[in-house]
Amino acid sequence: MSKMSAIIKISNLTLAYNRIPAVHHLNGEFAAGTLSAITGPNGAGKSSLLKAIAGILPISEGNIEFVGVTRKDMAYLPQAADLQRDFPINILQTVTSGFWQSVKAFGKISKEQKEKAINAIAAVGLHGLEKRTLDTLSAGQLQRALFARVIVQDARLILLDEPFAAVDATTTTALLKIIAKWHVEGRSVICVLHDFEQIKEHFADCLLLAREAIAWGKSREVLKSENLLNARFFREVIIPDQAEVCNQ
Repeated sequence: MSKMSAIIKISNLTLAYNRIPAVHHLNGEFAAGTLSAITGPNGAGKSSLLKAIAGILPISEGNIEFVGVTRKDMAYLPQAADLQRDFPINILQTVTSGFWQSVKAFGKISKEQKEKAINAIAAVGLHGLEKRTLDTLSAGQLQRALFARVIVQDARLILLDEPFAAVDATTTTALLKIIAKWHVEGRSVICVLHDFEQIKEHFADCLLLAREAIAWGKSREVLKSENLLNARFFREVIIPDQAEVCNQ
Protein backbone atom coordinates (compact mmCIF):
# COMPACT_ATOMS: atom_id res chain seq x y z
CA MET A 1 0.00 0.00 0.00
CA SER A 2 1.07 3.59 -0.61
CA LYS A 3 2.68 5.48 2.29
CA MET A 4 1.09 8.74 1.12
CA SER A 5 -1.88 10.16 3.02
CA ALA A 6 -5.17 8.53 2.14
CA ILE A 7 -8.08 10.28 0.45
CA ILE A 8 -10.33 7.20 0.75
CA LYS A 9 -10.21 4.51 3.43
CA ILE A 10 -12.14 1.29 2.88
CA SER A 11 -12.96 -0.96 5.83
CA ASN A 12 -14.47 -4.45 5.58
CA LEU A 13 -16.50 -3.36 2.56
CA THR A 14 -19.06 -5.72 1.07
CA LEU A 15 -21.27 -4.77 -1.88
CA ALA A 16 -23.98 -7.10 -3.12
CA TYR A 17 -26.80 -7.49 -5.61
CA ASN A 18 -29.64 -9.64 -4.26
CA ARG A 19 -27.23 -11.06 -1.64
CA ILE A 20 -24.73 -12.10 -4.31
CA PRO A 21 -21.42 -10.39 -3.44
CA ALA A 22 -19.85 -8.05 -5.98
CA VAL A 23 -17.14 -6.90 -3.54
CA HIS A 24 -16.36 -8.97 -0.48
CA HIS A 25 -14.69 -7.78 2.78
CA LEU A 26 -12.41 -5.26 1.07
CA ASN A 27 -9.88 -3.29 3.14
CA GLY A 28 -7.42 -0.69 1.93
CA GLU A 29 -6.74 2.91 0.97
CA PHE A 30 -6.51 5.11 -2.09
CA ALA A 31 -3.71 7.66 -1.67
CA ALA A 32 -4.35 11.35 -2.20
CA GLY A 33 -2.92 13.01 -5.29
CA THR A 34 -2.23 9.75 -7.14
CA LEU A 35 -3.40 8.07 -10.32
CA SER A 36 -4.90 4.76 -9.19
CA ALA A 37 -6.28 1.96 -11.35
CA ILE A 38 -8.79 -0.72 -10.44
CA THR A 39 -8.48 -3.81 -12.59
CA GLY A 40 -9.41 -7.48 -12.57
CA PRO A 41 -11.42 -10.08 -14.50
CA ASN A 42 -14.97 -9.51 -15.70
CA GLY A 43 -17.42 -9.64 -12.82
CA ALA A 44 -14.69 -8.80 -10.31
CA GLY A 45 -16.59 -5.89 -8.75
CA LYS A 46 -14.59 -3.04 -10.28
CA SER A 47 -17.48 -0.87 -11.43
CA SER A 48 -19.47 -1.75 -8.31
CA LEU A 49 -16.66 -0.42 -6.13
CA LEU A 50 -16.48 2.81 -8.12
CA LYS A 51 -20.27 3.24 -7.87
CA ALA A 52 -20.16 2.70 -4.12
CA ILE A 53 -17.45 5.36 -3.77
CA ALA A 54 -19.64 7.70 -5.85
CA GLY A 55 -22.62 6.97 -3.61
CA ILE A 56 -24.65 5.29 -6.35
CA LEU A 57 -24.52 1.73 -5.00
CA PRO A 58 -25.51 1.10 -1.35
CA ILE A 59 -23.10 -0.59 1.03
CA SER A 60 -24.08 -4.01 2.39
CA GLU A 61 -21.40 -4.12 5.08
CA GLY A 62 -18.39 -2.07 6.12
CA ASN A 63 -17.51 1.54 5.43
CA ILE A 64 -16.06 4.00 2.91
CA GLU A 65 -14.42 6.97 4.62
CA PHE A 66 -13.38 10.15 2.80
CA VAL A 67 -10.40 12.07 4.15
CA GLY A 68 -10.37 15.82 3.52
CA VAL A 69 -13.04 15.60 0.82
CA THR A 70 -16.75 14.90 0.46
CA ARG A 71 -18.78 13.68 -2.49
CA LYS A 72 -19.31 17.35 -3.41
CA ASP A 73 -15.59 17.39 -4.29
CA MET A 74 -16.01 14.42 -6.62
CA ALA A 75 -16.61 13.96 -10.36
CA TYR A 76 -17.84 10.60 -11.64
CA LEU A 77 -17.74 9.46 -15.27
CA PRO A 78 -19.80 6.27 -15.81
CA GLN A 79 -19.33 3.70 -18.52
CA ALA A 80 -20.54 4.85 -21.92
CA ALA A 81 -23.01 1.93 -21.95
CA ASP A 82 -24.79 3.49 -18.95
CA LEU A 83 -25.49 6.76 -20.77
CA GLN A 84 -28.68 7.74 -22.58
CA ARG A 85 -27.41 9.11 -25.88
CA ASP A 86 -30.76 9.84 -27.52
CA PHE A 87 -31.55 12.63 -25.06
CA PRO A 88 -31.90 15.91 -27.05
CA ILE A 89 -28.85 17.71 -25.67
CA ASN A 90 -25.77 19.08 -27.40
CA ILE A 91 -22.10 19.07 -26.40
CA LEU A 92 -22.16 22.55 -24.87
CA GLN A 93 -25.23 21.72 -22.78
CA THR A 94 -23.63 18.46 -21.68
CA VAL A 95 -20.48 20.21 -20.55
CA THR A 96 -22.27 23.07 -18.78
CA SER A 97 -24.30 20.49 -16.85
CA GLY A 98 -21.07 19.98 -14.92
CA PHE A 99 -21.88 23.23 -13.10
CA TRP A 100 -25.05 21.73 -11.60
CA GLN A 101 -23.88 22.05 -8.00
CA SER A 102 -23.43 25.81 -8.32
CA VAL A 103 -26.49 26.63 -10.46
CA LYS A 104 -28.88 23.91 -9.15
CA ALA A 105 -31.68 22.41 -11.25
CA PHE A 106 -33.05 25.47 -13.04
CA GLY A 107 -30.23 27.96 -12.54
CA LYS A 108 -28.78 29.99 -15.37
CA ILE A 109 -25.25 29.41 -16.59
CA SER A 110 -23.16 32.54 -16.24
CA LYS A 111 -21.08 34.07 -19.02
CA GLU A 112 -17.92 33.01 -17.18
CA GLN A 113 -19.17 29.42 -16.84
CA LYS A 114 -20.07 29.26 -20.51
CA GLU A 115 -16.60 30.49 -21.40
CA LYS A 116 -15.05 27.82 -19.16
CA ALA A 117 -17.18 25.18 -20.88
CA ILE A 118 -16.12 26.36 -24.33
CA ASN A 119 -12.47 26.30 -23.24
CA ALA A 120 -12.91 22.77 -21.88
CA ILE A 121 -14.47 21.65 -25.16
CA ALA A 122 -11.48 23.07 -27.02
CA ALA A 123 -9.11 21.36 -24.57
CA VAL A 124 -10.53 17.93 -25.47
CA GLY A 125 -10.32 18.62 -29.21
CA LEU A 126 -13.99 19.34 -29.97
CA HIS A 127 -13.77 23.05 -30.83
CA GLY A 128 -16.48 23.98 -33.33
CA LEU A 129 -18.71 21.05 -32.40
CA GLU A 130 -20.46 22.72 -29.45
CA LYS A 131 -23.93 22.47 -31.04
CA ARG A 132 -23.63 18.81 -32.09
CA THR A 133 -26.12 16.58 -30.28
CA LEU A 134 -24.93 13.48 -28.43
CA ASP A 135 -26.67 11.06 -30.79
CA THR A 136 -24.53 12.32 -33.68
CA LEU A 137 -21.19 11.76 -31.96
CA SER A 138 -18.75 8.91 -32.38
CA ALA A 139 -17.72 6.97 -29.29
CA GLY A 140 -14.50 8.95 -29.11
CA GLN A 141 -16.22 12.32 -29.49
CA LEU A 142 -18.72 11.44 -26.79
CA GLN A 143 -15.98 10.45 -24.37
CA ARG A 144 -14.10 13.68 -25.09
CA ALA A 145 -17.29 15.65 -24.33
CA LEU A 146 -17.70 13.80 -21.04
CA PHE A 147 -14.09 14.56 -20.12
CA ALA A 148 -14.81 18.24 -20.82
CA ARG A 149 -17.72 18.00 -18.39
CA VAL A 150 -15.36 16.59 -15.75
CA ILE A 151 -12.91 19.44 -16.43
CA VAL A 152 -15.47 22.13 -15.60
CA GLN A 153 -16.45 20.33 -12.40
CA ASP A 154 -12.98 21.18 -11.08
CA ALA A 155 -13.14 18.17 -8.74
CA ARG A 156 -10.42 17.11 -6.32
CA LEU A 157 -11.41 13.43 -6.65
CA ILE A 158 -12.18 12.02 -10.11
CA LEU A 159 -13.71 8.58 -10.75
CA LEU A 160 -13.55 7.16 -14.28
CA ASP A 161 -15.24 3.87 -15.22
CA GLU A 162 -13.59 2.31 -18.28
CA PRO A 163 -13.03 5.68 -19.98
CA PHE A 164 -11.18 4.21 -22.97
CA ALA A 165 -13.64 1.46 -23.87
CA ALA A 166 -14.63 1.54 -27.56
CA VAL A 167 -12.56 4.64 -28.35
CA ASP A 168 -9.67 4.84 -30.82
CA ALA A 169 -5.98 5.11 -29.98
CA THR A 170 -5.84 8.82 -30.83
CA THR A 171 -8.67 9.60 -28.41
CA THR A 172 -7.13 7.40 -25.71
CA THR A 173 -3.83 9.25 -26.01
CA ALA A 174 -5.58 12.63 -25.79
CA LEU A 175 -7.57 11.60 -22.72
CA LEU A 176 -4.50 10.16 -20.99
CA LYS A 177 -2.83 13.54 -21.42
CA ILE A 178 -5.78 15.18 -19.66
CA ILE A 179 -5.51 12.66 -16.81
CA ALA A 180 -1.76 13.38 -16.55
CA LYS A 181 -2.57 17.09 -16.30
CA TRP A 182 -5.03 16.39 -13.48
CA HIS A 183 -2.25 14.53 -11.69
CA VAL A 184 0.12 17.51 -12.05
CA GLU A 185 -2.63 19.69 -10.58
CA GLY A 186 -2.72 17.45 -7.49
CA ARG A 187 -6.08 15.83 -8.13
CA SER A 188 -6.77 12.21 -7.16
CA VAL A 189 -7.93 9.97 -10.01
CA ILE A 190 -9.33 6.44 -9.65
CA CYS A 191 -9.91 4.66 -12.94
CA VAL A 192 -11.34 1.26 -13.84
CA LEU A 193 -9.17 -0.22 -16.61
CA HIS A 194 -8.47 -3.51 -18.36
CA ASP A 195 -5.21 -2.74 -20.20
CA PHE A 196 -2.37 -3.85 -17.91
CA GLU A 197 0.38 -2.20 -19.96
CA GLN A 198 -1.57 1.05 -19.96
CA ILE A 199 -1.88 0.84 -16.18
CA LYS A 200 1.84 0.19 -15.70
CA GLU A 201 2.75 3.14 -17.90
CA HIS A 202 0.27 5.75 -16.67
CA PHE A 203 -1.09 4.74 -13.23
CA ALA A 204 1.36 4.40 -10.35
CA ASP A 205 -1.01 2.56 -8.00
CA CYS A 206 -3.33 -0.35 -8.69
CA LEU A 207 -5.94 -2.50 -6.98
CA LEU A 208 -6.26 -5.96 -8.52
CA LEU A 209 -9.77 -7.01 -7.58
CA ALA A 210 -11.56 -10.33 -7.85
CA ARG A 211 -14.39 -9.50 -5.47
CA GLU A 212 -11.64 -9.44 -2.83
CA ALA A 213 -8.31 -7.66 -3.10
CA ILE A 214 -5.76 -9.96 -4.73
CA ALA A 215 -3.06 -7.28 -4.55
CA TRP A 216 -3.02 -3.53 -3.87
CA GLY A 217 -0.01 -1.27 -4.22
CA LYS A 218 2.41 -0.17 -6.93
CA SER A 219 1.15 -1.21 -10.35
CA ARG A 220 4.23 -3.04 -11.56
CA GLU A 221 4.27 -5.17 -8.42
CA VAL A 222 0.52 -5.77 -8.38
CA LEU A 223 0.33 -6.83 -12.03
CA LYS A 224 2.81 -9.68 -11.81
CA SER A 225 1.76 -12.88 -13.55
CA GLU A 226 1.19 -14.83 -10.33
CA ASN A 227 -1.23 -12.19 -9.06
CA LEU A 228 -3.13 -12.19 -12.36
CA LEU A 229 -3.44 -15.98 -12.21
CA ASN A 230 -4.65 -15.76 -8.62
CA ALA A 231 -7.26 -13.18 -9.60
CA ARG A 232 -8.63 -15.41 -12.32
CA PHE A 233 -8.67 -18.45 -10.06
CA PHE A 234 -10.25 -16.57 -7.15
CA ARG A 235 -13.00 -15.09 -9.33
CA GLU A 236 -13.87 -18.32 -11.12
CA VAL A 237 -13.36 -20.96 -8.42
CA ILE A 238 -13.16 -19.58 -4.89
CA ILE A 239 -16.17 -17.28 -5.20
CA PRO A 240 -18.52 -18.73 -7.86
CA ASP A 241 -21.37 -16.67 -9.30
CA GLN A 242 -23.91 -18.44 -7.10
CA ALA A 243 -22.21 -17.53 -3.80
CA GLU A 244 -24.17 -15.51 -1.28
CA VAL A 245 -22.99 -12.82 1.10
CA CYS A 246 -21.48 -14.52 4.12
CA ASN A 247 -22.44 -13.70 7.68
CA GLN A 248 -18.86 -13.61 8.98
